[in-house]
Amino acid sequence: MDQQPVKQKAIKCVVWDLDQTLWEGVLLEDDRISLRSNVPDIIKTLDSRGIVQSIASKNDPEKALETLHELGLAEYFLHPQINWNAKSSSIKDIARLINIGVDTIAFIDDQPFERAEVNYTLPDVLCIDAANLDHLLEMSELNPRFITEDAAVRRLMYLSDARRKEEEEAFSGPHEEFLATLEMVCKLSPAKEQDLRRAEELTARTNQLNTTGYTYSYDELDFFRQSPQHKLLVASLDDKFGSYGKIGLALIECRSEIWTIKLLLMSCRVMSRGVGSVFINYILQLARDHGVQLRAEFISTGRNRMMYVTYKFAGFKELVVDGNFVTFEHDLERVPPLPDYMQVILE
Repeated sequence: MDQQPVKQKAIKCVVWDLDQTLWEGVLLEDDRISLRSNVPDIIKTLDSRGIVQSIASKNDPEKALETLHELGLAEYFLHPQINWNAKSSSIKDIARLINIGVDTIAFIDDQPFERAEVNYTLPDVLCIDAANLDHLLEMSELNPRFITEDAAVRRLMYLSDARRKEEEEAFSGPHEEFLATLEMVCKLSPAKEQDLRRAEELTARTNQLNTTGYTYSYDELDFFRQSPQHKLLVASLDDKFGSYGKIGLALIECRSEIWTIKLLLMSCRVMSRGVGSVFINYILQLARDHGVQLRAEFISTGRNRMMYVTYKFAGFKELVVDGNFVTFEHDLERVPPLPDYMQVILE
């Protein structure tokens, strides 16, 4: 039941223009502006679906932010870019700050020129005419199949990430010492039925830290969960700022003498937390305890080079290379211990 990599456009972030888009009127020209009638419902619905939002507006930043606060909407926008730069430049900054690909962004603007500039510079961005707002919530790209517990609080998780980043930037010691201050607790466990919606979401949403790009449906993941020839493992992470939620997934095909990691992925939000190494080390220990060989598949998707490096750093050696497809093998002679800076709970 192997899956082939599927290019799937799932929008993670909607970027709004302000004048004549989010609100009626032009902020710097009109005495009064008012929200478009359907905008608050759209913003709150997208937020509840786990789609974060931001702003790319050519405007006076102080006045625009003040107006958003007055309208009661400022809290919904992550890293708003309100300046006189090209909209494509603002969108690139938003993607970098949230740590997502530009191909997971939708941009709403009333001006054909602005949409054309973004479309020319960033052709992977989904550009939407503000005149079509009435149909926005019906678009398939903005309707995830499941709304998971993690999705419902995703914006709050990103806000927690911002506080972590501020503390990290203010910390002057070694990185591992900073990680120890976070009081992280990582839980690794076999997937349960209630984890499957989030597991499907992870395969659809995770591009950079994904070893193969395989996507699996709820039913396929449920098959693997119950299959004696497979292990489906999930990782979750919490720290003193709150929960990251379910942030990792591994699928292992278990033959009598050889185990093969078919998929290993991690949320980009935990890229610098060392969870990927913890997950791999746990799998190494499992394989050694069961007395089997351990292999891993890697398929280059053009965006997941980091996971190739992760396997190499963990001691995997290339066994077979066939174009973009690599089969790794680990000799299991040296399995690193779990780190001191993180409490790891194994279930």
